[in-house]
Amino acid sequence: MPTRAPAIEVAGLEKSYKDLKVLKGVDLTVDRGSVFALLGSNGAGKTTIVRILATLLKPDAGTATVNEFDVVSQAAHVRESISLTGQFAAVDEILSGRENLVMIAKLRRVPDPGDVADDLLKRFDLADAGGRRVGTYSGGMRRRLDIAMSLIGDPPVIFLDEPTTGLDPEARLEVWEEIRKLAGGGTTVLLTTQYLDEAEKLADRIAILHQGTIIVTGTLAELRQLLPPAQAELVERQPTLEEIFLAIVGKEKR
Repeated sequence: MPTRAPAIEVAGLEKSYKDLKVLKGVDLTVDRGSVFALLGSNGAGKTTIVRILATLLKPDAGTATVNEFDVVSQAAHVRESISLTGQFAAVDEILSGRENLVMIAKLRRVPDPGDVADDLLKRFDLADAGGRRVGTYSGGMRRRLDIAMSLIGDPPVIFLDEPTTGLDPEARLEVWEEIRKLAGGGTTVLLTTQYLDEAEKLADRIAILHQGTIIVTGTLAELRQLLPPAQAELVERQPTLEEIFLAIVGKEKR
């Protein structure tokens, strides 16, 4: 049986803003139904990659496909295949949680928008708060609602651009649990983050983006192999993703 093409394929992607070259030839592949973490410092180019994949920007060079559609020549098909959740929850604070969901379902012409809204409220543990104004929600509740809104229409690929920015530790854990559920249900998740523990906890594969290029890609276990073996003293300890990241980026800086 032939295997399906990857959910996302990127080759030689370049992007500049005037004299500032942000992407310098990015290559990456994201398997279907996986969580892929794009890890990098502020200004590394993570959001630029997401904006290109979401057809909000055009690359200067290189190619990218999402759900087997080219992001430039087949942009409309790409937009039908994806949902994008940015760094800040894009919810209407005046409307209730349910009204936000119904509104998006109607805009996307999904049948039975009320039923869709009620199902998502239950799925994201927001049923009791569904009738309340979103302005009364905590940060974690708003982000969960934002992710719920992104699922309307069952897009096969979801981009989460630094989804836990500004959230407290408890709210971050809530969002992490929802991301795990998404991947468990077969949705492909491309997650950008500068939080090393977030990538370590969630990702099937991790790519480190530094100064506009991907300098390493692999599973956490594969990345650990790039460092010297753990020294056995009292207790053998595997290197954390933070130690791997700093070691790799430090080498590039030198």
